[in-house]
Order: sequence, then C-alpha cells, then structure tokens
Amino acid sequence: MRERLREVDANLLLALHALLEERNLTHAGERMTMSQPAMSGALTRLRKHFDDELLVRVGRGFELSPLAERLRPAVEEAVEAAESLLGNQRDFDPTSSERPFSVSMSEYAMTVLAEPLTRLLAEQAPGCSVSMDAVAVAPDQFESQLMRRDLIIGPLGFDFPGRRQPVFTDHLVCVVDRDNARLVDGALTLDDLREMPHAVAQFGAAGSRKRPLEVEMERLEIEDRTILVQVTSLLTLPFAVSGTEMCAFVPARLAHRCLDVLDLVVADTPLEPVQITEAAHWHPRRDTEPAVVWLRRLLYDVAVAVEDAVV
Repeated sequence: MRERLREVDANLLLALHALLEERNLTHAGERMTMSQPAMSGALTRLRKHFDDELLVRVGRGFELSPLAERLRPAVEEAVEAAESLLGNQRDFDPTSSERPFSVSMSEYAMTVLAEPLTRLLAEQAPGCSVSMDAVAVAPDQFESQLMRRDLIIGPLGFDFPGRRQPVFTDHLVCVVDRDNARLVDGALTLDDLREMPHAVAQFGAAGSRKRPLEVEMERLEIEDRTILVQVTSLLTLPFAVSGTEMCAFVPARLAHRCLDVLDLVVADTPLEPVQITEAAHWHPRRDTEPAVVWLRRLLYDVAVAVEDAVV
C-alpha cells in the first residue's frame, strides 16, 4: 500500500489527506484553496489510482471506504513527514508578518478573550489579523474543524482530540432577578432549586460525558428540576432570567457583566463550586508550526492578564 502511495504526486497526496480528513468535497477544497470542480477532479484521479471509491455517498454525506480507512494512517504519516522536512523551516517574525490567524471560540469565551487578544496582537504583530468566529463545535466534528483553524477555544473535560493548553478558569454562579420571592438573605435552598423553574443553555452534544453542573445536580438529587426555558447561547441566559421567577447557572465572569444592567443578583446555593476551564486546542500537525507556536505564546500572555482580573 505504501509503495502505491509513493506513486502519487505531492498535490494529490495533500488532496487525498484533505478528503480523508474532511469527508466532504467542499470543505476539502476550502482547506486546499481549490474549487469544488478541481477537488472533484483530484478525487477522480485518486479513485483511478487506487481502483477504489475512497468516499462513498451515504445519504447527503460521504463515508470512507474500507480501503480509505486503512489509508488514513499512512497518508497522515506521509504528510507529517513532508511538513516536518519542508513545511516548518520558515521562521515567523510577528513584527513583519501579515499572516491572518483563525480562532474559533464560544460567544462566552469571546467576551473574555476578544479584547485582550486583539489588543496584544495589534501591539506585537501589527501586520497580522485574527478572524474569530463564535461557534459551538460538536465533538464528532471537532477534529475536522481543528484542521481548518489555528486554534479552537473550548472547555476541558470532554476528551476533545488534539493538543491543548489551559487559557482561563471560571466558576458557575446562580443568577436570579433581584426581586425573586425565594431569595432569603441572598440565598436559595435545595428545595428552592428543586421547585423553581430554571433556564439552561443547550449548545451542542457533549457525547456521553456529563457536564460538571449535571454531576453536582445529581449528587444533590435535584437533576429533575423544572426547565422552563432552553437557549442556545450562554450569553442569553441572564436576559432570559431577568424579570422572571427563574434561576440560571452561568460563568461568574459573564454574570458580573450583567448584574446591574439586568437587575440580577448572584444567589448563594448549597452546591459545591463548579469550576470550568477554557483551553486552546490545536491539531497535532500544527504543534511546531512557528506562527501557531507564537500565537499560543501570545495567548499565554492573554491568559495571565485574564486570570489577574478579579471575578
């Protein structure tokens, strides 16, 4: 199999790698900066070379053929070897580079990181730019998304693939309307949490792994709480709670931005503190890429500034 792989020219090898990783002609073409017809032509040539479909149409998408599944490790090894030899020899000079960076993160993480990240980038790499898209990446799509971005900022604890480094920590707090009738001396009881309506954020499947808040709720036997409102973004949770009888658990950094504006308060509860850590994730292929190594160092400086802020 490897002998036959060596017969493929470099452009087809990279196209094959993109197709096996993305399992999608459009996404593979975007990664290779190739049009869809050009990528389709590359797939046709690869199918002829291997005498195999490689990508098999299933419903509206594609799945890898058995041969393609077997090819993946060899192709990845070949591409990594080529990049190690040829692709990472160029130094990155932030003072003269005009490289565009791409970083994905949740809307919540963006409220914490966008300002210090763009400020430090402008100071240290004035010719560079950063594209920050606020997306919640599902675990089954995480690896392919890593291939198309320099970094993805996401929570620890969900076994996402790739390399990672912690960026900032936070903890969940319970917010309620300032005039909530259940508040007594600024606190809610377990019975309050069991009986009162909740607003929650559902922003993508976490697989079989439970979120830390769910684990703590189960420990205190309040997992059967009444969920009155579901939203798709943490940022909207405080707005959903304002002026209602509901409560919601949100990151403290977010809560303290909203308390005065929305007339909310943080309620004490019997729950143990639920800690969360947001981390930068990147594909192993980018582990030694000079520009991405520099970006991770910049993010470390951002993390220091964020952690020094009082929450």
